[in-house]
Amino acid sequence: MGIRGTARSLFRGPEEFDLTSGSIGKPLFFLSLPIVVTNLFQTAYNLADTFWLGQYSTDALAAISFAFPMVFLLISFGMGISVAGSVLVAQFTGAGEPRKAEYAASQTVTFAAIVSVVLGVVGYFGVDTFLGLIGASDTVLPLAVSYLEVISLGLLFMFGFFVFVALMRGYGDTITPMLVMFGSVALNIVIDPFLIFGWTVVENAPLVGTVAFPELGIQGAAIATVFSRGLGLIVGLAIMFRGNRGVQIHLRDMAPDFSYLPRLVRIGLPASLEGGGRALSMNLLLVIVAFFPDTVVAAYGIGTRVFSVIFLPAIAVARGVETMTGQNMGADKPDRAASAAKLAASVLFGVLTAAGILVWFTAAPIADLFTTDPAVVGITEQFLRYVALTFGFIGITRAYTGSFRGAGKTLTAAVISVATLGVIRFPIAWVASGPLAEAGIWVAFAISNVAGAVIAFLWYRRGSWREKDLTNSQPPQEKPRIETPADGD
Repeated sequence: MGIRGTARSLFRGPEEFDLTSGSIGKPLFFLSLPIVVTNLFQTAYNLADTFWLGQYSTDALAAISFAFPMVFLLISFGMGISVAGSVLVAQFTGAGEPRKAEYAASQTVTFAAIVSVVLGVVGYFGVDTFLGLIGASDTVLPLAVSYLEVISLGLLFMFGFFVFVALMRGYGDTITPMLVMFGSVALNIVIDPFLIFGWTVVENAPLVGTVAFPELGIQGAAIATVFSRGLGLIVGLAIMFRGNRGVQIHLRDMAPDFSYLPRLVRIGLPASLEGGGRALSMNLLLVIVAFFPDTVVAAYGIGTRVFSVIFLPAIAVARGVETMTGQNMGADKPDRAASAAKLAASVLFGVLTAAGILVWFTAAPIADLFTTDPAVVGITEQFLRYVALTFGFIGITRAYTGSFRGAGKTLTAAVISVATLGVIRFPIAWVASGPLAEAGIWVAFAISNVAGAVIAFLWYRRGSWREKDLTNSQPPQEKPRIETPADGD
């Protein structure tokens, strides 16, 4: 079997499997695998920045440790709209209502653009104050601010691409976003070092000394990310307008329909709170981390980047479960949705536990990939080993919260997230970092990972996610009849 044959056997589009009938494992696999690859490409953005800035300076590496959580915070507050769009598209697709799915997707794009512009403006004018509040040092603060100002100005492009991925996923097409992401990431990786370090021509006599790229440092990494995301968004919009793959959007449906906004908010606001809660937890932890030397801050940044790679399968499968749950709830098959969540939780626990054991034994070599500072390597090794053996519990949490979101119970998923990170992780880190120093923060990660899995599992067993709320699903006036098969909490 050649490369093309292997790829065709691993990556299958929605036209080749049915999420609402037949086996569960196979369609979940084919739905999730491209998401794993897409998220791997997504993480490559951050890893490329971490790698090159680690070679540039330790201060730059510490700066993105402060910058990334705020980027996540900005995106998370707007991400609820993309989750709402994905859930609505999935439920309408499962219910056999393609016209309603198209209208939902079109309105999602419109309101997502509005929200991203507002958040971008807030981010641009608020980064200096925010980073100062969470304790960035005088050497790190200006570097982090210069990075975040560029990201804030380009938030429309970054967030817009996430919306494209979410809407296509809701329809069941995860391959197309994967291919677009690949091109965007490849471009980012190529131009990243040129913009960070600069490039001066040293050969070809007529051009010797010509500055092809100026040395922009950490700001160059931000420019590379925004530029490559912007091109990815343009391609994504072209695909959705054309409509020959995945869900289609129409200009006639994109005028803001404020009577439709409440149902996007009803599903999306809790999802924003969930993502915002995660981001706030990261930023609150940085308040604690900032009390320690920059070597600890840098190690924290590296460790969280490594986790973002390790947890790719959990995030991907959770998104697959979200889509399967949405389509099966739309098709009135809640038992099938429950079976998908249970299977996902079991598989992820096994896979991530194995990954955690591997990380425990290879923690030092992993840390060494990102920095040449031996002190940072040692602290990162400690961080990874404290948390690695609890990776499997993250898989359980993600699987069940993904099913909650797909059923429209985004508030439940948000409560679980906030409880795990804000009520358990942060207080433990605050208290334990006194007697245990930075190790107290690592202990908080491990305890909260286990606690989150227990909470999600027990809550899911209650079965409240099966309940449908049709009281708020009246169609907007003078618009296609848009009803939500299952939304609300």
